[in-house]
Amino acid sequence: MNVPLWAWLAVLGVIVLMLAVDLFAHRKAHVIGVREAALWSAVWVAFGVGFGVLVWQLYGAEFGQQYFAGYLIEKSLAVDNVFIWAIIFTYFAVPREYQHRVLFLGVLGALVFRGIFIAAGSAIIASAGWVLYLFAAFLLFTGYRMIRQRNDHPEPEKSRALKLFRRYVPMTDNFHGQKFLVRKNGLVLATPLLAVLALVEVTDIIFAVDSIPAIFAVTDEVFLVFTANAFAILGLRAMYFLLADLIHRFIYLKIGLALVLVWVGIKMLLKIDIYYIPTPLSLGVIATILGVSIGASLWVTRGQERRAPAGPAHAPFGTATAAEMAELEPLWRRGPSDEKARSATSALGRDAGEPGPGERAGAERDGNPHAAEPDAGPRAPARDRRE
Repeated sequence: MNVPLWAWLAVLGVIVLMLAVDLFAHRKAHVIGVREAALWSAVWVAFGVGFGVLVWQLYGAEFGQQYFAGYLIEKSLAVDNVFIWAIIFTYFAVPREYQHRVLFLGVLGALVFRGIFIAAGSAIIASAGWVLYLFAAFLLFTGYRMIRQRNDHPEPEKSRALKLFRRYVPMTDNFHGQKFLVRKNGLVLATPLLAVLALVEVTDIIFAVDSIPAIFAVTDEVFLVFTANAFAILGLRAMYFLLADLIHRFIYLKIGLALVLVWVGIKMLLKIDIYYIPTPLSLGVIATILGVSIGASLWVTRGQERRAPAGPAHAPFGTATAAEMAELEPLWRRGPSDEKARSATSALGRDAGEPGPGERAGAERDGNPHAAEPDAGPRAPARDRRE
């Protein structure tokens, strides 16, 4: 596949333009509803599919099918990423209107890191073909591990990245709007939103380690690997806001994703020395596995209502907005004592009588003289006590 330099530049230009449009459309913090998320999801999917049709027309059916196979793999694996994001946002009780900015920067970082991984992976494969055996073995192991751990839920408080961040980065106890850094008493401090961004970037890197070998199993064309990744990633933010409240219904999706990884691992092994599985067959198998796992999940869980993603008990407000959290701020200090207070906190995902973030922060405060004042804004979970 001979791709001229101008084609690379054109693709990069389109990506930058799309990011600029997205940033302009969401320049003001607001809660992104299901309708808006569905509209943006349709826009990103249209761009991804449209580019695949263009590749098909310009370079033929084989390369077009390879692109769509890679795009489908990346898009499906991204759903697992959405689940992790939901847990992170719930753990930190990030107001919904602040989440888009974190995801925008997270996706921007993911594009950069994946570009680096793709370039490195392509160079390694070109110079040492035996690496494909390692890629295939890694995909098979990852698929097996995903099946074994399909019912496990990540716990952000146990994340090494978060522990390192808390140890070395001075951080306030409160959110300060969409700011990642604030100045207090002459010192620059991180806000909890920066810790959230750091965790999002770490999860993107971890998922890239799984997904990059998977797409190399269906195509070794660097241009197709990069563009399939890019167009799949660009729609991640809208996908999150569309699926975050429904993610609990995809009960068989991890099994489906695991089978996809096992399939592409087998395909890679066969391609090396034995037999090349035609791309249409590979694409059909991937689509069938994903379709069956998603369809079965939705059928078994039919009738369940949309709800906020599950998270640790100390993420009291789930996906509440900043306005809702500010309205209940007095309750954080005294705890709900009447029926009105109990119903209000229950509506936002906290049981009556449960200590509020302010109470926990007061009990667990570690004496940091630069911590933000109690009324600075919505609180993130209190930091762990340091020795």
